[in-house]
Amino acid sequence: MANQKTEGALLKKVWDIANVLAAAGVGFTDYITQLTYILFLKMDDEKEELGLGSSIPDGYKWSDLVDLSGTDLVDKYEDILEELSNADGLIGTIFTKATNKIDRPVMLKKVIDMVSEENWYMMEGDFKGAIYEGILEKNGQDRKSGAGQYFTPRALISAIVDVVDPKITETVADPCCGTAGFLLAAYEHMRKQSKDVEKQKFLRNNALYGADNTSLVVTLASMNLYLHDIGVNKSPIAYKDSLIETTDDLYQVVMTNPPFGTRPQGSVEVSANRPEFIKTSDNQVNFLQHIMSIVKTGGRVGVVLPDSVLTDGGATEKVRKKLMKDYNLHTILRLPTGIFYANGVKTNVLFFDKGEPTKDIWVYDYRTGIKHTMATKPMNRAHLQEFVDCYCSGHFQDRHQTYSEENPNGRWRCFTEEEVRASDNLDFKWLDLEEKDERSISEVLDDMQSESDGIAEAVSRLKELLGGIEL
Repeated sequence: MANQKTEGALLKKVWDIANVLAAAGVGFTDYITQLTYILFLKMDDEKEELGLGSSIPDGYKWSDLVDLSGTDLVDKYEDILEELSNADGLIGTIFTKATNKIDRPVMLKKVIDMVSEENWYMMEGDFKGAIYEGILEKNGQDRKSGAGQYFTPRALISAIVDVVDPKITETVADPCCGTAGFLLAAYEHMRKQSKDVEKQKFLRNNALYGADNTSLVVTLASMNLYLHDIGVNKSPIAYKDSLIETTDDLYQVVMTNPPFGTRPQGSVEVSANRPEFIKTSDNQVNFLQHIMSIVKTGGRVGVVLPDSVLTDGGATEKVRKKLMKDYNLHTILRLPTGIFYANGVKTNVLFFDKGEPTKDIWVYDYRTGIKHTMATKPMNRAHLQEFVDCYCSGHFQDRHQTYSEENPNGRWRCFTEEEVRASDNLDFKWLDLEEKDERSISEVLDDMQSESDGIAEAVSRLKELLGGIEL
């Protein structure tokens, strides 16, 4: 049986090793990735000892690694990673493009010894999953690693899942899944709805789908679900570029937080593979078009997008008009800054259904007068409870504005079809609250750096577009 240790004690053990490795030059993200590989090997060994069989070929198992030391340990570990990265099914997904980032034998041994001290396979899925989620959350808050771009705050995910309300018989997709936060939250939300064996089996093996084009993230997402006993034979996560690799698969629910900005240099042009898309270089607009293409008629979407999607002209405006013509964009949640890795980005959650045109749009302003920081004042689930209550999931007919002439600073307001048509964009503002800047000096400097990096990227992109044109 598993050692009955607290989640906090195990997390502390993980952090302690992380600090040792950091001093030796191994970054936190690299450590988490190697920990994932080693943890999977250990759990497979425990599973085999219980008579449940092994998924790993002979010669590349935990037992072939655990008693080695020195260069023999490093050589064998790298041999295992190379072999398993070429495997099929769950193994190949977990070990996608796996390489060793801990080349000092003594450091690699520390991680292996730490994992050896626990019996992971027999731990409750909720417990070991919570440990891994804690690891991913800490990694997402590490500005230096840049891993925050793959991590959406769990408080926000929880609120989105609660209002979109996926059902246990429905399919749920995240085409840019990061560490699978949306899929995991959807699973937890759905599994409580029925004890029917067939429905639970469908939920674990067929209901969820995720994709990401970063091998590191595919590893973390697959392991995150695996530790929660999801997709134990075949991972629901695919290593692919959703904007390039087309699909005929349609889903009843899509929830996601796509990457913003422009596609990296050297990437395949989206319009070359998706001629049906309105041509644009903006990642977020292309992902919006992709999401619109994979949701079933009658299906529901909750997607995090920057203000530019609501305000920009040109191609973005054309996509926005198509969205409002063929989809019911019924709700917008305006989010504050300070809750994401890139602090200065102003974002919203767009909620829409496929099959009916947009008429009224309800807006909840959780931005004006609100300030969060990831370090000192993080957003928690309770902060979004009023929005969830106002949303009236499944019974929109009961929605009532908190905004009125008597209460002009009510955060929940309905904009009628006539008001929507008369507006140049969908950036609805009405609150008149003093916005106080409560950032620390360090946070102000971080925000300035983020804005500076954004300007540098825009200048670089502009030069690239201008090419050899003389000005």
